[in-house]
Amino acid sequence: MSDQTVADEARPVADEARPVADEAQAGLKADDPSTPSPSSDRAGVWIIIPAYNEGTMIGQVVGELLSEGWQVAVIDDGSSDDTTAVANGAGAVVITHATNRGQGAALQTGFDFARAEKARVVVTLDADGQHCASDVPVLVDALDKEGVDIILGSRFLGKVEGAGIGRRIFLRLATGLSNRLAGLRLTDAHCGIRAIRATVLKDLKITSDGMAHASQILVAIAEQNLSWREVPVTVRYSSYSRGKGQSAANALQILIDYFFHRSRGGQ
Repeated sequence: MSDQTVADEARPVADEARPVADEAQAGLKADDPSTPSPSSDRAGVWIIIPAYNEGTMIGQVVGELLSEGWQVAVIDDGSSDDTTAVANGAGAVVITHATNRGQGAALQTGFDFARAEKARVVVTLDADGQHCASDVPVLVDALDKEGVDIILGSRFLGKVEGAGIGRRIFLRLATGLSNRLAGLRLTDAHCGIRAIRATVLKDLKITSDGMAHASQILVAIAEQNLSWREVPVTVRYSSYSRGKGQSAANALQILIDYFFHRSRGGQ
């Protein structure tokens, strides 16, 4: 089947996820029988959110997802603020890193947790409020209906809010470079919202602890011949998210460094 865009809408569900708390390790949860479990079509889906000093936004992000019936695990990557307390209070599973190891390491911790929980689908998204909870069922539904391994969100097939022309141009250039180096044909190579079939996580190991993990995922898709599709999503840039994000120069350097490292025999 040729790669193509899909934008099937999933049926919204109003059930709330069960609040749990785990600040030490994956797999230890305290059930609250007063709150209903996720609906059957969402019970096998875990949303993984890497977070570093995101106490300002993480409660809102988690709350929106739980209100729509999703199970949420926040990986607190050594934050020095109240990220863990806020995420825990909002009802997420919280797994903490003792030190700041980078977003790639946080995602891998989340993947390991999801596998231990016997998830069927893992969805990743950012902690800064860039991504919309309403896009999650679109990705999961596309994964189920298309039968592929990975669904990648694309802001350029969907909508970009609050981004200046400079950022848009940079993202287009970075996508072109990533496509050339990874051998793919994507419209958006570094969008943080994606849905992954859990069966591929065994071989999809993120060894780039920092921000280069996005490029590593693309290389894994190409090298492991994983099937994929893109779907339209909305990415919302705010003054907060812009302040938390990478500068264009730093992001480009990360991309170049990763592929240069691979060309010299690195992973």
